[in-house]
Amino acid sequence: MYGMLLACLGITMYLFGVLLAIPRNLLGGGDRFLDFNEWVVWYSGMPLTLGLCLGLMDLFVFFGRKRSPRLEVRHDPIADTRLVVALTAYDDEASIGDAVRDFRSHPLVDEVIVVSNNSRDNTLDRAREAGATAVNEPQQGYGHCVYRCFQEAITRGNELIVVCEGDRTFRAYDIDKFLAYAPHADIVSGTRTVERLRARVTQLSTFMYYGNLFVGKLLEAKHLGRSTITDVGTTYKLCRRSALSLLMAHLQPTVNLEFNAHFLDVALDQGCDIVECPITLHARVGISKGGNVSNGRALKVGLRMLLGIVWSWKVIRA
Repeated sequence: MYGMLLACLGITMYLFGVLLAIPRNLLGGGDRFLDFNEWVVWYSGMPLTLGLCLGLMDLFVFFGRKRSPRLEVRHDPIADTRLVVALTAYDDEASIGDAVRDFRSHPLVDEVIVVSNNSRDNTLDRAREAGATAVNEPQQGYGHCVYRCFQEAITRGNELIVVCEGDRTFRAYDIDKFLAYAPHADIVSGTRTVERLRARVTQLSTFMYYGNLFVGKLLEAKHLGRSTITDVGTTYKLCRRSALSLLMAHLQPTVNLEFNAHFLDVALDQGCDIVECPITLHARVGISKGGNVSNGRALKVGLRMLLGIVWSWKVIRA
């Protein structure tokens, strides 16, 4: 992970030094400007070289010891594939009814739980009218809302728990894909990175797509050999109740919009098997209130994810 960060720093320094030559030549910065320009380009090689060395050491020296000790592909069939679905919601009156009806229509779903995070509209009423068990989470923040979803779902007793959001960006039919991967993992996390599985217009802008991919690969590098991560921001996942129960004591619900990355980081740190599953992504119904409001807000959330992954999740509590 640190090798990846150092290599990125070196490349950034080098590109900055190359671009710096343009204003230097146009403005005639003189010898001092030239010396600084040359210093940036010359010393960009230091973090780049060190980063490559650390990366190669990880790959060729430590990789074998970091990988899971499991010799064969995990195949742990689940006897009862009936499941409970928990949906997060915040001012989702326009979408929650259809979302609940969609998930309730799946033949393996026993119950749909909607956790509203102090919605100011009629989200709770619309959820109940559609047949969901609707509760309110009074502590504001996305992390608190997801954590409450986990708490509610665990008490139901189903071994399989699906967590999603109620804005209609995801569909119930992808549960069948999750179930195909479930014997191989403790957590099946949806990935929105497959091009033909995304609607033409979604909240996931090009900037967010590649930023999300970068943070995912950084998390993958941190837990090298443990999982393949391409999407740290997805809110759609399937968890085994047995694994989720063990994770609850290690999760920090005070982490806000970065909670999904935090969840994956903690799960990998605790030895859970995580497999990604390609899912469909659709246009949101209603106005976004999360990290996808704008590229600027997404950048802030992404930087806080990086800080949590590299340093500590305690420093980015809401």
